[in-house]
Amino acid sequence: MNRLAHETSPYLLQHADNPVDWWPWSTEAFDEARKRGVPVLLSVGYSSCHWCHVMAHESFEDRATADYLNEHFVNVKVDREERPDVDAVYMEAVQAATGQGGWPMTVFLTPDAEPFYFGTYFPPEPRHGMPSFLQVLQGVHQAWTDRREEVADVAGKIVRDLSAREIAYDTVAAPGEQELAQALLGLTREYDPQRGGFGGAPKFPPSMVIEFLLRHHARTGSEGALQMAQDTCERMARGGIYDQLGGGFARYSVDRDWVVPHFEKMLYDNALLCRVYAHLWRATGSELARRVALETADFMVRELRTSEGGFASALDADSDDGSGRHVEGAYYVWTPQQLREVLGEDDAALAAQYFGVTEEGTFEEGASVLQLPQDEGVVDAARIASVRRRLLEARAERPAPGRDDKVVAAWNGLAIAALAETGAYFDRPDLVDAALGAADLLVRLHLDDHVRLARTSKDGRAGSHTGVLEDYADVAEGFLALASVTGEGVWLDFAGILLDHVLTRFTDPGTGSLYDTAADAERLIRRPQDPTDNATPSGWTAAAGALLAYAAHTGSEPHRAAAEKALGVVKALGPRVPRFIGWGLAVAEAHLDGPREVAVVGAATDDPAARVLHRTALLGTAPGAVVAYGTPDSDEFPLLSDRPLRDGAPTAYVCRNFTCDAPTTDPERLRAALGG
Repeated sequence: MNRLAHETSPYLLQHADNPVDWWPWSTEAFDEARKRGVPVLLSVGYSSCHWCHVMAHESFEDRATADYLNEHFVNVKVDREERPDVDAVYMEAVQAATGQGGWPMTVFLTPDAEPFYFGTYFPPEPRHGMPSFLQVLQGVHQAWTDRREEVADVAGKIVRDLSAREIAYDTVAAPGEQELAQALLGLTREYDPQRGGFGGAPKFPPSMVIEFLLRHHARTGSEGALQMAQDTCERMARGGIYDQLGGGFARYSVDRDWVVPHFEKMLYDNALLCRVYAHLWRATGSELARRVALETADFMVRELRTSEGGFASALDADSDDGSGRHVEGAYYVWTPQQLREVLGEDDAALAAQYFGVTEEGTFEEGASVLQLPQDEGVVDAARIASVRRRLLEARAERPAPGRDDKVVAAWNGLAIAALAETGAYFDRPDLVDAALGAADLLVRLHLDDHVRLARTSKDGRAGSHTGVLEDYADVAEGFLALASVTGEGVWLDFAGILLDHVLTRFTDPGTGSLYDTAADAERLIRRPQDPTDNATPSGWTAAAGALLAYAAHTGSEPHRAAAEKALGVVKALGPRVPRFIGWGLAVAEAHLDGPREVAVVGAATDDPAARVLHRTALLGTAPGAVVAYGTPDSDEFPLLSDRPLRDGAPTAYVCRNFTCDAPTTDPERLRAALGG
């Protein structure tokens, strides 16, 4: 019996009609394996994963394969976005055993959840030196039947090896000038000066590294750091990884030149990149950065916002190509003939030149991914706007990619921060309202009576899985940004509640190191703990950033001390692997700069002069600066205490490291004090 029909995860629901007798991750599944004396097949993926769909179609929808699975295994399906803890523990085992990992992830476990054989995608027939999935199943079944003790020994050794992998570092001190300079040097060595970005193919948007580069430039004036950030952002924005018609970024580029993306669009990528481009505009005034930040924000609101006010997790890479086939990228790519059908001969020729559409194609079957070639030259802006509008309207008639409507707390926290700041910078109150709507949903639906976070929700119903460290940290980050933008202290209060959970439930009281799961969470074969930033900030570095900002707002010494201890791992890893701890380095820049504490007071919050000072404070580039906004008699923010108006005019106060500048009523002086 397939048991997935009543789950909230769109990924699990995609498998609810498989002939495989799937179980969700549960103690009952392992009890069943123990009762039957069979191993567990653990299959982990997510709803917009292309190769997950392929393996599902080839194997999990195949009756003969399903029959074999049902007879010899208890089969457990996990959505990695819903259970990042389960995914992290077994991915670590896969990577340790094979040297690589990815999704779909296929792991065979004992009834005690101990792994003993690993893989990712397995084809239905032997291919490229890979065994077929059925051959793997038969081999595992035979080993389990004939060599059970050997299997148990292997599983036990793997668990012992994983348990020994506790994070250890020599210092709990935050990085200083030397470590951050070494990190910058390491990034310079890995930088691709011809194409932007770091390393080779596949190329992922380095959003958190760019945040570090922008903050490092703001603090030190390093032109090299700013140049790497600017050039990378421009190359990505001109590439096929960016949706030139509808805005928003695909997951990554399969090539070094940012031309051909893996077409799935994730909320977390777009939230992080929206904020990056907004911050790049703040630092440089770049019109391209402004356009991309706003288009990406509009994409999130238009295509990912749910009816409850939250933001959906992803858009699928695949869609119907019009013939009934589900094809990767079908929604986004164009042939010259398709351009002619929509635009006519003359405008189609212009569009082909402008967007780099060729007869040979840049993707598959003669189709091209739209991009902006570097040598586009002088163009008729009005004509291009007409072309873009007509192509977007025509594309809207195509079968759209599927949407994963699951609301993930952490990723909504990232979106709240991005939309709040972008709305404030560009005078778009509708974007701030969208951030407020998502924050309200998290408070109403994701927080329980004990003010603990649920990891996910869908269709207005909270999921059953508890939040992990990144949920608490990223939601706190979003609430802190919202507090600075809106002047509503309730968001600072909520952030403090979430961060108290970080201190009491996720922190090792002896070392100050952080765990991805709470002390009272479900016990897995090991308690996951990973400080490195990957597609999103790690829970560890995100918590460090939120703790530091909250301490700047409130003067709380326990929160600042916890942030400084957490940054010790950045001191250890930053000089060695800077690409993989970019957000940690960005937080370290804020710590080294103070961060600065800004209080803006006015006789009324809608006073135009006070609003100018407030916006000036938000546009300051000082790394990690926090902003409180209100009236002198307000009790919404601790930073507003004892901050009178100066000569009856709105006034700004800037402090750091227990030292304050003279209060000012002049926006230009405030801008200079904050590096704006």
